[in-house]
Amino acid sequence: MNKNLLAAFLATGCAVGALCPVAAHAQTEQRDYDIAAQPLGDALREYSDVSGRQIIFATDLVKGRRSTSVRGRMSSDRALSRLLTGSGLQPELVDGALVLRVGNGAVPGNDGSTEASEDNAIIVTGTRIRGAGPTGSPVLTLDRSEIEKSGTGSVQQLLQALPQSFGGGPNETTLGATTRNGSGTDGTFASSINLRGLGPSSTLVLIDGARPALGGLGGVFADLSLIPLSAIERIEVLTDGASAIYGADAVAGVVNIRLRNSFEGAETSVRIGTADGDMGERQFGQIFGTRWNGGHVTMAYQFSERDALAAADRRFATEDLRPFGGPDYRSLFAVPGTITAANGQTFAIPSGQDGTALTPADLTAGTRNRGDRRAASDLLPRQRVHSLYLAGELDLTSSLTLRTSVLAAQRSYRKVALNQYLSAARVPVTNPFYIDPIGTNQPVTVNYNFANDLGAPIDTGRVRGISAAAGLEQAFGRWRVQLGGAYGRQKSRSDSINIPNRARLTAALADTNPATAFNIFGNGNANNPATIAAIRGSIGSRDDFESWSAALRADGPLLRLPGGDIRLALGAEYRRERYFNLTINDLSRATPSTTPLTGLPGPRHVRSAYAELFVPLFGEDNAVPGLHRLDLSIAGRVEDYSDVGRTTNPKIGIRWEPLGGLALRGSYGTSFRAPAFDELIGPTVSNYTTFQLPDPSSPTGTANVIGLFGYGPGIKPERATTWTAGVDIAPVALPGFKAAITYYDVDYRDRIGSVTEDYLRFLTRRDLFGGIVNDNPSPELVAYYFAFPTFTNPLGLAPAAVDAIVDGQVRNLSSVRQSGIDFDIGYAPQLAGGTIDLGLAGSHIFRIDRKLTPGTPAIDVVGTFANPSKWRLRGRAGWANNGFAATAFVNYIGGYLNQIPAVAERIPSWTTVDLSLSQRFGKDENERGLQLAISALNIFDRDPPYVESRTNISALAYDPEKASPIGRSVAVQATIRW
Repeated sequence: MNKNLLAAFLATGCAVGALCPVAAHAQTEQRDYDIAAQPLGDALREYSDVSGRQIIFATDLVKGRRSTSVRGRMSSDRALSRLLTGSGLQPELVDGALVLRVGNGAVPGNDGSTEASEDNAIIVTGTRIRGAGPTGSPVLTLDRSEIEKSGTGSVQQLLQALPQSFGGGPNETTLGATTRNGSGTDGTFASSINLRGLGPSSTLVLIDGARPALGGLGGVFADLSLIPLSAIERIEVLTDGASAIYGADAVAGVVNIRLRNSFEGAETSVRIGTADGDMGERQFGQIFGTRWNGGHVTMAYQFSERDALAAADRRFATEDLRPFGGPDYRSLFAVPGTITAANGQTFAIPSGQDGTALTPADLTAGTRNRGDRRAASDLLPRQRVHSLYLAGELDLTSSLTLRTSVLAAQRSYRKVALNQYLSAARVPVTNPFYIDPIGTNQPVTVNYNFANDLGAPIDTGRVRGISAAAGLEQAFGRWRVQLGGAYGRQKSRSDSINIPNRARLTAALADTNPATAFNIFGNGNANNPATIAAIRGSIGSRDDFESWSAALRADGPLLRLPGGDIRLALGAEYRRERYFNLTINDLSRATPSTTPLTGLPGPRHVRSAYAELFVPLFGEDNAVPGLHRLDLSIAGRVEDYSDVGRTTNPKIGIRWEPLGGLALRGSYGTSFRAPAFDELIGPTVSNYTTFQLPDPSSPTGTANVIGLFGYGPGIKPERATTWTAGVDIAPVALPGFKAAITYYDVDYRDRIGSVTEDYLRFLTRRDLFGGIVNDNPSPELVAYYFAFPTFTNPLGLAPAAVDAIVDGQVRNLSSVRQSGIDFDIGYAPQLAGGTIDLGLAGSHIFRIDRKLTPGTPAIDVVGTFANPSKWRLRGRAGWANNGFAATAFVNYIGGYLNQIPAVAERIPSWTTVDLSLSQRFGKDENERGLQLAISALNIFDRDPPYVESRTNISALAYDPEKASPIGRSVAVQATIRW
């Protein structure tokens, strides 16, 4: 026996099955297969008899696994690929024999998998070449079993548990709590993925390799909440730049969600959970799949519903931080309200009265009533999601296959809002309930919260999305040519209701009739219902993102080297995208107005071409000591955008195995992100205004400034250079042990954004924001802004009184240089008749050197507020045997510095523990039977650490970007296979 084949035998384990037919047949020969779904070992024997191929596997490896059915005329490679679908196993060609090994799903960081042989029909995320992993790049995979062990009930929960994921960006916990990291770009409480904290728009999300329609203002991220978890086969995460392969947005990485397209049979799942009784969840899923001679179809439906989480049920959800040792940030708008007299003096209105008999003597001078708007709101909205997925495959001829898929979803939400549309109301002397605390008989202003009159402010809305794809694949010998197209559309509507319409409120306050005038001096229960109905206003928006795409792709071998086949993938792609947005405003005027977002560019046309070359310099046939295997990949992509120009991005990868069980790898490439539609609006939609800022260099302590807000002119694409270096270890002498360690470096330039969240620090921290401050501007520049159509001057400043101009516009502002390591170490030996799984995955960021504004020095911001922590870990310990599985996870987020308060604060680390238990009743998971599972996330109910988290409009006592407010949640799930 050849030494390589002997090593393969030893690597598979002690007990080995070797299926050795009398004759061997070509891998590409078309044969008729009729293999029923059955135990995998039996199916492999039947496959070997039909195909004539030698297959080696450990008997323990296939124990408990089942095959899918394989029926129809096809190549042996395609038959084997279908047979192993969902098994987590991959074949490796060793001296003419196929050796089965565990795939890369169990060890994040592996270089991809080859699920059949060199010629199969599987493409792994990070490459366009079939049968090859992304050479040099790290890929982690979450397969179906890992999804079930996680105990999570949604895609967003699953991905947010990854150590490489950062919670900043558009998510349901951040909307309304912060506008940092792009969280304000969505108003529908969607969910995104933000790898490495580089931004959700810098992480490309794919569904079965295709781009879905995008959500958010301008179409900036994929909404994960629309994807049914029960329909997912596995998720592949490439934590490396990949614009050379996939084009725009693949800067931080790629998340490719693979659906259960090869599922056979029927499966029903029911899940019920609760967060200690404060928030319930319910989920129902149904999937059907069947295969016939030359075809297959899958249909899946999922309904998910989760109740709202009231802020009153979480002590850290408050604007009053005094119980934690912090300030009191409660709103100055309360019930009852506060009167400001003509001389500026304040008077608190007493509670327990309706405002009809109030006298000046009842008021409390020099004080203000405060209200905790946060405690009266919801932390998380009620969400309901319906998702339907259909996929089909049909062999039109022995070499031509048609594939189609459609994913349609609708999500609706409702949330008690923060009540942020409040402003002081001016009460004229004509109001029948008018009261003058100082006897001047002049109008007064009242800070008042209208929630008792109008009802709690509500955010409500709906999102509908559809993604459809169809394609033909033609085999020409060992080459495959694909012609396909895709369509995606996502429409959303968001409305904020029970908000006072300022124009109609002004009229109601000026009304002289006591029966119809608005009484703002009481506790909100004495006003005429008709008056309340008249002043009730709202504001809403409508978004519509649509995309069309077409692609022609081909891949196959070019020529044979001693180390294997040189393989090439190339293609041409076209994509058309458009975006539309309008606002329905019933706040400012007496009658509602509908205003489209002006300045949006027309449809975007993207034309691209790519090529990728895989070169196996050394392989099994020409291995020498120190060069067991050496692979090289070279890729390049050219993309031409109709609105922002052309870009070219290369990528190079290398993987070297000096000996079996040890691989060294590295990659280098460039990436880019095109501006979103709203980022190209320019100054047409802008707000240039005067205001005062704290300024320690001024004798008065303040400075008069012109603030520039909105969208800057000439925004161009973001660009990045990334490189990685890593090692994968799977020693033959220690079966079950695997380790992957990756060092990465990202140099991200021309970042699009603004720093308006920190506008109060523009002049107090010139070391950070000096690049956007123009001191002593020229008279000509001041005159230019004074004459600009969108300029307002609420301070009534003369041009000569302007001390500085501060630029808070969205533009190419900052640059980021980030470096760190990702790692996953796992050991899965046999113990007590079952398999134990021990592991630790983590991410350690060395530095995030960020220039917030041009011309300022780079500052390391890792481990600070609004940025990722230095350390994030997820440990696991589990044991499985004969249908029973128990897994515990320990999640750790390192401590960090909150630099926002006047005195910076150290925030402690946060550690939570998750537990999942399951028992399967039946021979294995692919047979008819029942599986019961119970999971507990944050089982010890650890509250997030205290953080003084203040925004321009509110505050919280925890950090929604680094911690979850849910607390302990317990869920039970039943899955029936029939």
